[in-house]
Amino acid sequence: MKIRSLTGLYYFHIAATHLSFKEAANYLSVTQAAISQQVRGLEDRLGTKLFIRSHRQISLTRDGQLLHSHTTAAFTSLEEGVSQLKTDSDPYTLKVSVLPSFASLWLVPRLGSFNKQHPEISVLLLPDNTLTDFKTQDIDICVRYGIGRYDDVQTVPLMGDYLYAACHPSYQKEQSIEQVSDLKGCLLLEDARPDMNWDYWLKQLGKESTSYPSALKYEGSNLVVEGAIASQGIALVRHSLAAKFVRSGALVKLFEQQVASDFIYCLAAPERHFEREKVKLFCEWIQKEVKQFQKNYT
Repeated sequence: MKIRSLTGLYYFHIAATHLSFKEAANYLSVTQAAISQQVRGLEDRLGTKLFIRSHRQISLTRDGQLLHSHTTAAFTSLEEGVSQLKTDSDPYTLKVSVLPSFASLWLVPRLGSFNKQHPEISVLLLPDNTLTDFKTQDIDICVRYGIGRYDDVQTVPLMGDYLYAACHPSYQKEQSIEQVSDLKGCLLLEDARPDMNWDYWLKQLGKESTSYPSALKYEGSNLVVEGAIASQGIALVRHSLAAKFVRSGALVKLFEQQVASDFIYCLAAPERHFEREKVKLFCEWIQKEVKQFQKNYT
């Protein structure tokens, strides 16, 4: 059977999704009679009943269920295709989803230079730990810390990272911390991320993690750094987030031992987003900032 019009199929799809001609009519801003007419016309052309009609409700027949599964797949695909054709509705506002820790301790202090270079572009930072759904969220690009590979998006690696122990200078002096074994008498601060816990770090060094006390956990590496600066204990930190505090003396890096992280920072977005001029400018800028950071804090 050749499909000469999608109207009947679409009206059926909406009615089947809501299991209500009335709700389908409200959704499509048409009359309930129009929905009923289109569905009956489709049933006549197909030679089968698609709905079981009762006084107060409708339900799908077996053929209706089969057809609805196909219309769902087809119209979902069409909607995704149409959304990909949409041009950038706001070329002068850059919406960036970014990890809260990276935003507050690395990105925000540097954003002023982007504004000076591109004053015509407003930047909207959206701190978020979860993966961005570009199909439903109005985001231009995101900065993530992970494996560097995500479904349905293109990724551009920014930098790797490594982990080390750090604390406030006064805490080191009070606890007489000189070597890794001295951690046993200290409160350990850590992020809740799987790669940011002391068990992971100690095992990478070949140490027995069970002999160390429980850690104070924070949901966010920025909070771990803040806890260390407040002299709460010894923090397991990312170099990218703690380097400036170590240089200023607010924190002291303990020991020579450091562990490379399994994760990397990367830029992620659908391929078409990387073609937007504002995204190109941001990518170019942040890659230069990363190179400068690595040069200054090696």
